[in-house]
Amino acid sequence: MANPAWTASGDYFETCTCDYLCPCLSSNLTAPPTKGDCVFAFAFRVDRGRFGDVSLDGLCFALAGVAPGPMGDGNWSVGLIVDDRADAAQQKAIAAIASGEAGGPLAALAPLIASFLGVEKKSIRFEKDGLRRSVSIPGMLDQAVEGVPSPTVPGEPLVIDNSIHPVNKRVALARATMSVMSAFGLRMNDASGRNNGHFAAFSWEGTPASWSCS
Repeated sequence: MANPAWTASGDYFETCTCDYLCPCLSSNLTAPPTKGDCVFAFAFRVDRGRFGDVSLDGLCFALAGVAPGPMGDGNWSVGLIVDDRADAAQQKAIAAIASGEAGGPLAALAPLIASFLGVEKKSIRFEKDGLRRSVSIPGMLDQAVEGVPSPTVPGEPLVIDNSIHPVNKRVALARATMSVMSAFGLRMNDASGRNNGHFAAFSWEGTPASWSCS
């Protein structure tokens, strides 16, 4: 059965095990990660969203994964964490969007994913304060970033634009102030401030795609 038309908008941020500045975006995903492989976590808060007649307002989700080499080479392993406030219909909708099954920007990642590690339903607390972003998922993920300030526009971050990033082609440059993860057999444990981060607003819409994580 085809997925319905949908929209979702809100905020996202990520951290990874690469040193700042991660070479992935500037190389169009062809450069090797700075530590050999790249463990990463993307956190999302949907401020406004609808999947057919299912509201997604206020719900959060996160993608945790690893790329064993240059990200463009694929062979990623990825798991999904869904907000525990989501009912069955909302969880199904988020899984369709996050996997790319329902089309939209994240469908571009689907060909890179070789192994889907499953879905967990957990409490997710996403916070945004100026150039700072943080998320807490008890027992699975605690991560935070701080944007690199622009030297010319007070209160705004430095950005990279016209990039290949699927969330938004324009993303802020940030440093990971905390990356602690134990999820789906993947681990990060860093608070050095030396690792990479990004953040951006997102505004998506989608139609069905042919790939599914199920």
